[in-house]
Amino acid sequence: MNIEKLASTLAKGEAYLITTAENCFYFTGFQNGEGALLITPKERVYMTDGRYIEAANAKITCCTDILDAAVFTDEIERICSFEGIKTLFVESRVTLGFYEKLRSSLEGISITGGSRLDDEINALRRVKSAEEAEKIRKAQAIAEKGFDFILTRVKPGVSEIEIARELDYFMLTNGAQAVSFDTIAVTGAKTSMPHGVPGEEIIKRGDLFLLDFGAVYEGYHSDMTRTVAVGEADGKKAEIYNIVLEAQKRSLDFLAPGRTCKDADAAARDYIKEKGFGEKFTHSTGHGVGVEIHEKPNLSSKNEKGVLEAGNVVTVEPGIYLPGEFGIRIEDMALITPQGSVNLTNCGKELIVL
Repeated sequence: MNIEKLASTLAKGEAYLITTAENCFYFTGFQNGEGALLITPKERVYMTDGRYIEAANAKITCCTDILDAAVFTDEIERICSFEGIKTLFVESRVTLGFYEKLRSSLEGISITGGSRLDDEINALRRVKSAEEAEKIRKAQAIAEKGFDFILTRVKPGVSEIEIARELDYFMLTNGAQAVSFDTIAVTGAKTSMPHGVPGEEIIKRGDLFLLDFGAVYEGYHSDMTRTVAVGEADGKKAEIYNIVLEAQKRSLDFLAPGRTCKDADAAARDYIKEKGFGEKFTHSTGHGVGVEIHEKPNLSSKNEKGVLEAGNVVTVEPGIYLPGEFGIRIEDMALITPQGSVNLTNCGKELIVL
């Protein structure tokens, strides 16, 4: 169990305190934004308030105790004092207020933030089990059904926000627990904004239309992007689309255990540079996906030390963005396997003209 793997990294007198909802869910399987997980060499204790105790007891099997604790610090102090804990590691994402509350409440215990706990958790989360990979596959299948559906709605006269809302509603009524993030649905010149926000802009004939979206299934996310043409695509748009498509193919083909994240990025980036658009590819090639939409590892030119390993799930999403004109991005998710990789995205990628 992952909680036992994490506990095995503790030395005598050390403990971990996990408070972010995503990490608590990862280790316990219980989704709740009002809980905390204390891991000591002897104990694995989940704490929440009375509103969630019955549900927590029904779901959590990996903890030695589940406590009704409206004030976490009281229970943390009691357990740490009993076990002689001298160092309590917390995640880097805790608020300053909570960090200061711990420091003032836990006398004689060093509260240590920074990378120690984050690194231990990320090392576990980045390698997906077969069960986790299957949940991501199911999330992706829901998203792909949504894509097939929404293509019938993308047409001149319809607004970006209408498309985004219809796609979200379809996924939520066809098996999605939630959407992975705020759906990006942008048209025309707005496609040059990698994270454009859908608004009242109306789709016109000759526009490109970009969709970046995903579904959540049993706590696990999917992520995909497709760019389609409405009515027609002129020669420049088709040319750049094919450059992005070839760049993505090169990065996907490169993925395998032992290969570096920086080189996986370069497989796409170098081709785009070769074609004269290097400065128009303004983000990393990809990122990990799991209980959060952005996880480790990152396929980035800045990731000097990252190495791919079997069990990673990563996006591959190169793009070219011409401000004031248009942008094109194509995104799939891939599972790294002992033999190489498997593409978890089954939608076709040749340019669709609606």
